Formats: sequence, structure tokens, C-alpha cells
Amino acid sequence: MPTGSANAVVGLHWGDEGKGKVCDLLAREHEVVVRYNGGANAGNSVVVNGERFALHLIPTGVLNPGTLLVVGNGVVVDPAKLLDEIGALEARGIDMSRLFVSDRAHVVLPHHKAEDELREAYLRDRLAAAEPGLHATGSPRIGQIGTTKRGIGPCYADKVQRAMAVRVGDLLRPDVLREKIDASCGYRDILFRELKPEGVPEPKAGEILETALAWGEALRARITDTTYLLHDRLAAGDRVLFTGANATLLDVDHGTYPFVTSSSCSALGIGVGTGVPTTRLGRVLGVAKAYCTRVGAGPFPTELTDELGDRIRERGREYGTTTGRPRRCGWLDLVATRYAAMLNGATGLALTMLDVLSGIGELRLCVGYHLPSGEVTERFLPDASELESVEPVWETMAGWDEDLGHVRTPGELPPAARAYVERIAAFVGVPVELISVGPDRAQTIEGRLG
Repeated sequence: MPTGSANAVVGLHWGDEGKGKVCDLLAREHEVVVRYNGGANAGNSVVVNGERFALHLIPTGVLNPGTLLVVGNGVVVDPAKLLDEIGALEARGIDMSRLFVSDRAHVVLPHHKAEDELREAYLRDRLAAAEPGLHATGSPRIGQIGTTKRGIGPCYADKVQRAMAVRVGDLLRPDVLREKIDASCGYRDILFRELKPEGVPEPKAGEILETALAWGEALRARITDTTYLLHDRLAAGDRVLFTGANATLLDVDHGTYPFVTSSSCSALGIGVGTGVPTTRLGRVLGVAKAYCTRVGAGPFPTELTDELGDRIRERGREYGTTTGRPRRCGWLDLVATRYAAMLNGATGLALTMLDVLSGIGELRLCVGYHLPSGEVTERFLPDASELESVEPVWETMAGWDEDLGHVRTPGELPPAARAYVERIAAFVGVPVELISVGPDRAQTIEGRLG
């Protein structure tokens, strides 16, 4: 598999593409697996021999004994969630002594979660009070972003505002930690006095400090300078696999802004999130579903809001790993997929959930956008207000009725399924190298198509 000492797995849509399964498969061929962005707002599901594992902060390589696990500096760490996750995995007999966390990663504190909830409530109330319709520019009125309320955005905001931000290394420095928490909570007092709705607990600096110091002691043996750790491992000849949370169309710079997450989700974020330059990458595997899904608010040109969308959701088990929220489902948007593959420098595609499309009949692919001007474009529009106004240009293909769960080689695919995969590869301009036909690790087709 690896063509270089460092490789990456990235999602090409709005997340939930099945990166967890792909990372789990590829981790067997790497000595180190690194998480480079995001927080506990995202999750990876892996099924091994019928046993399901839900991972949120810990890199997916955890199910491969001996693999070193690294949480990079680009991640925002909720220590309570991380410690719960470590404990749950240890209870299932998994060795967690090989997990290390960057001392430069930022810490999600209780007041970040409270602020996240306040902000969403403010935007919800603002939208409810506004007159219906559009702004004069034609863009949708600004409402809720649809966050998971896990404090991710406020934590990243503190990171770039610098003075009051808490990093994982600070958990081991009581005096520094006390000063930062006092300042951060004091600053937020104004916000909470103005916006505090019922049910949102007001942060108390003393309680937060006590909790944070306990986190530091619990994590002390794992906290280190992971940038040097990774460079040392690469120099020693180890193969390193990078994996992120969320996905390219949720990237804070290159996604459907403002309906995005707060970090760099694409392969472009690896250098910033780990200290390892992207020039070290040998292979970038872009993961896409055979259809599209999205959670939360934001434009979704190919969304199906009918019974077919419901059928795909139920058959594909399209409910969030972290929140349980139902995912919005729709046809595969090849324009978006090609854009994301371009941004990531994808050298291959992993196509997941192909089995979900069995028995549907005629399938649709979005191969362009009708613009309000009457023009047609094959270029993705990452600005939400622009993407909201497009209509898909459809291409139809024959479906197939056969169950794909038992298929293990490209040659066993029904002709219509093979044609569907080859059309995706041709449009995106990147070969499909892995196909998932079921949730279990074993339900995978490896082989190049397109």
C-alpha cells in the first residue's frame, strides 16, 4: 500500500464517508497513525468481526496492536472525552499505553461548550425573529450553523486569540493554568450575563481549574512534543498514516463557508496540525461515499428529501457516530468530489457504501451546476450563498439488484456497479483503489478501477 514514508486518508465530502474503516485497514501497514485536526465533535466507526468500535479523539489505528497513536497539535482535546474513550477501550482489552498527545494541542473547557450552545441559541432566535426570505443580496439569512455544541469553535477561537487559550501542556503547569482559566472565565462573564438562557451552566473558574488539574495528572505520561516524536519516527524509517476529523467540504477555508467546522480538514491541514510538511506525503487516499450525506445546516444541491432519501438513510445507517443525528442523504455530487480530490492532491479514491445503492434502479450523478444566470459550470462553488442557488445537471446510469456484501474482487462486481465506479473515477480523474461493500473490515474490495 504505502508509496512513501507518510500517507494520508481524507474525507472528500461533508464527513461520515467511512474514513474510520479505511484508516483501520491501512493502519496495518503503518507503524504510526496520527490525528491532525478537529475534536470530539466527529467520530469514526469501525466494525471488526461484527464488533463495533466508535472512536472520537483516538486515531483509528488503535485496533491494530503495536501501532503508535498520536493526537497532533492541530486537534482540540476534550480531556474528559479522551479519558472516557481510553477507559472504554482498555475495558475491552486494548493496550492504550501507546497513545501520545501533543503538548501544543488546545484544550476544550466547559465554558467552550456553554458558549457554543449560547451562540447557536442566539443565531436560532435571531433567525426566528427575522422576516422570512432572503437578504437583498439573494443569500440565505444567517441562522444556526448546526454545530454539535461540543465547544470546538469557541476553543479554536481562543487559540487564534491567544492570550487566554489553554494548551495541553498547560495542564501540567498549575500557575499558568490558573491565570489562563481566570482570565478566560472572567472575559466570558459578560457574554453569559447578556445571552444566558435557561439550562446553560455558567462557568466557574475554581471548579474548572480543579477539573483541569486532575486531567493533567491523568494524562501526564501521554503529554509530549509530538512534532519531534513524528520526525524522529520518520527518520528511523517508520511509516506514518495521517487521518483527520470531518472532511474537505467542511474545511474552514475551502468548504461551504460558513457552514463548516473550525479547522483545516483536508490534507492541507496535515503540516499545520502535526509539524510534518505535506511534502513528505507519498499517497493521499480520498474517501467518498457512493452517494452524499450531510449533517447540520448548509447547502446540499443533490439532497433527496423524499422516500428514496429515507430509504438510503435507513439502509446506510446514516445516523451520526457522535450525536446520533439523522444525516441528510442525496445523490453523488461529482463536481464536489472532483474539487475535493484536487484540493487534497488525491492519488486514489476509496469508495464506500456501494452496497447501499443495490436495488434502487436508475441512479443519478451530478456532473455540473445550472447557475441562476442560465450558465452551466463544472466548477464547485464553496461559498454557501452561491452554492445554495444552483441546480444540479444530472447524468443517469443503470442500477443493479445484486447484493454486494459478499463481493471481494473488482471482477465479481455486477456490470452496472462496475460501470458506476468507473464513471466516478473517469469524472474525478483519480482511480478507485478500494471499495467498501459493508460495515465489517472484511467487506472490502481492493483493486484499481478507472
